Amino acid sequence: MDTSYTDRSWQSADGLTLHFRDYGEANDRPPVICLHGLTRNARDFEDLAAHIAAQGWRVIVPDMRGRGDSEYASDTASYAVPTYVGDVIALLEQEGIERFVSVGTSMGGLITMVLATVRPDALAGVVLNDIGPALEVAGLDAIKGYVGQGRSFPTWMHAARALEEVQGANFPRFEMQDWIRMAKRGMALASSGRIVFDYDMKIAEPILAADEAAVPPDLWPAFEALGGRPVLLLRGEVSPLLSTESFAEMRKRLPEATAVTIPQIGHAPTLDEAEARAAIDTLLGRVA
Repeated sequence: MDTSYTDRSWQSADGLTLHFRDYGEANDRPPVICLHGLTRNARDFEDLAAHIAAQGWRVIVPDMRGRGDSEYASDTASYAVPTYVGDVIALLEQEGIERFVSVGTSMGGLITMVLATVRPDALAGVVLNDIGPALEVAGLDAIKGYVGQGRSFPTWMHAARALEEVQGANFPRFEMQDWIRMAKRGMALASSGRIVFDYDMKIAEPILAADEAAVPPDLWPAFEALGGRPVLLLRGEVSPLLSTESFAEMRKRLPEATAVTIPQIGHAPTLDEAEARAAIDTLLGRVA
């Protein structure tokens, strides 16, 4: 499999230089854009992107602001979904992309749903990975418990064991090599020689500062706006963030969507699972 890509960049409206990986070549098919989760980056999709590109698709994988090789924002209030949506639109405009297939994991899925309301004609197909319009408080609290904590580790083994301590319930089938691989996707070697999480710790500020008494936005209309195109809904079987009840309601409100549960996985499937990969291949086969 050809895993090669080109490192490229685009500019945000507020002047940040943002990075993306560009796999494959532009062609008559709409490109696939993979959007990562809150504390993640483009490396999460390295195997999936290569797999899709090998089938003749162009695949674009951004590092959202404050992650990976993208610049950190001076205004931490910009670490919010509406700004991320604007960043993606700026990328589309730079690349002259009118339609694309969105693969959104967690936060990336929230970005996708909002895009459906502001650029509905831009989405040729959608994969929502363990995310929906209704999220469980316990899952959100778990994320608040680890985001923005600037820990560092002397070795990749230490980093992997720290991930296992926090995420073990989400990936009960993982062995140590899996945890090391996850660590290398989400962390980087700092100038100090220690291993650190590869994101701006300040992305946590808007999340932790949010008023817990505030009424969350109603995202069901954004979810329903995904109708009329191929849609794949993925859920981890033991996800603490997306409940079976919410997943059932999503299927009810978007009955034409394909829904797949990934066994023995929590939040969120890596999309390297055989079940996820097969479902994504099938979805892409339906994209016109």
